[in-house]
Amino acid sequence: MQGNAVRLLRDAAENYPAWLAAVRSARRSVHLENYILHEDAVGERFATPFLEKAKDGVPARVVYDWFGSLGKASASFWQRLREGGVEVRCYNRPRLDQPLGWIGRDHRKCLVVDGHVAFVTGLCVGAMWEGGPAPGPPGWRDTGVEVRGPAVAEVARAFADTWAATGAPLPPDGVAATGLGAAGELDLRVVASTPGTAGLYRLDPLVASLARRTLWLTDAYFAGTSSYVQAHRAASGDGVDVRLLVPGPGSDVPLMRAVSRAGYRALLEGGIRVFEWNGSMLHAKTAVADARWARVGSTNLNLASWMGNRELDVVVENAGFGRDMEEMFLDDLHNSTEIVLHRWARVRPAQDVRRPRTRAAGGSAKRAAAGALRIGNALGSVLAARRVHGPAERWLMAQGGLLLVALAAGGFLWPRLLAWPLAGFGLWLGLALLARAARRRVAAPPTRPRFSGSAPPGQEPARRGRRRADQADSPGRAAPPRDRRSPGAQPAGPISDAAVDSSSSRSAAPFRRAVSRRRGGAPPARAR
Repeated sequence: MQGNAVRLLRDAAENYPAWLAAVRSARRSVHLENYILHEDAVGERFATPFLEKAKDGVPARVVYDWFGSLGKASASFWQRLREGGVEVRCYNRPRLDQPLGWIGRDHRKCLVVDGHVAFVTGLCVGAMWEGGPAPGPPGWRDTGVEVRGPAVAEVARAFADTWAATGAPLPPDGVAATGLGAAGELDLRVVASTPGTAGLYRLDPLVASLARRTLWLTDAYFAGTSSYVQAHRAASGDGVDVRLLVPGPGSDVPLMRAVSRAGYRALLEGGIRVFEWNGSMLHAKTAVADARWARVGSTNLNLASWMGNRELDVVVENAGFGRDMEEMFLDDLHNSTEIVLHRWARVRPAQDVRRPRTRAAGGSAKRAAAGALRIGNALGSVLAARRVHGPAERWLMAQGGLLLVALAAGGFLWPRLLAWPLAGFGLWLGLALLARAARRRVAAPPTRPRFSGSAPPGQEPARRGRRRADQADSPGRAAPPRDRRSPGAQPAGPISDAAVDSSSSRSAAPFRRAVSRRRGGAPPARAR
């Protein structure tokens, strides 16, 4: 979508003031959708203007995720907002009739004010993003954008979709502002992913195949699949400078750091440079390719974000914005440590920095869980015999084999240890399926009547009547071919606009033109 203005916002110091200023200036509506809202000083700072706007008659609406905000804010906090006139909804509470329904989460972070300005970001609402006064811990590293122009309507529709998933939908006049004019010159695409759509999972490998010079990724909870890693290894093999920046010792989830580290070897052996952030938690989710294509939003590089969550990202194709993203990435590298394959192919920091280990409770369980998560892709490809595996994946397969043998031994020695939990979960799942089947049987719509060939004239299906009418109009004309393309048209290839589940812009046009050149002629020369 053309005609947009985008402002890059770094960390809470730039994001929170811009959000609060927009909320205080609201005249028509304020819509906030966020994975986590903490009941702390920052949360109270946001609650106050929302209550003020609701008191002034401005519709103020908030959607938070049940799992994300669990234990972060009390019931009295939400009740106070509701009593003050703020419409508050919770996404995907646990339900007895859906044992596995809790897996899909609303991981989006966006704010839409008056339908004229939108913020899409990786920041939640909490004091840890701001940090404490010196010498306290610094704030978390994160990135967001402010969007103005026609693309704001797409962000507003994404919020409206989540709002409808949690209850009654918004009124038609409360979804998005109409007649938004151009606010800038940037092409922008809004990618609003929902569970099962995997829009970013298809987009990123496409960008990796089209990148010519650089592809720099920043992610908070990296756990790439085999196909995702192979796509970026292939780009590196073609001469693209592929880099990945992930959290270091400051990670807020040590389990995910272990999961990420288990996959370093495959990346490093493929020529991808890996860096660990030395500061507090690195929570940004960004990408920039060739200093022209850039992505900012909430999607992490793991299956939970790609397949199971509601996510929201913006994709910008602009040389100026791309340069700003590259400069920000390079600035982050100044506070990072590069990871390399050291002697005997051991994964070590480039400077051989040795940090003191902090033994956390349940450390062995975390390592076992991290190994189990990382080896799933390798085991699946082994059982299907799809491809040849490298040394890194063979080691992961060995870990998987040992884990399965240990589980089997536990089952033989202590059968009840495995039988009772599996039986309880199976009973819960079975009862839930029976309950849902009973409800759908009662609410099943009436079946449509089926007509036989002996039906009276005039009562045949409409489709048959149209076909006969066409034949009567042109009895001597042959049926049109199935393929209606012109004789000179090229057949469609495996990559199309459907690779991205969003219809908000044409920001990937140069990338699609590159694909078209590959289909119709010689591949373009690669810039080194």
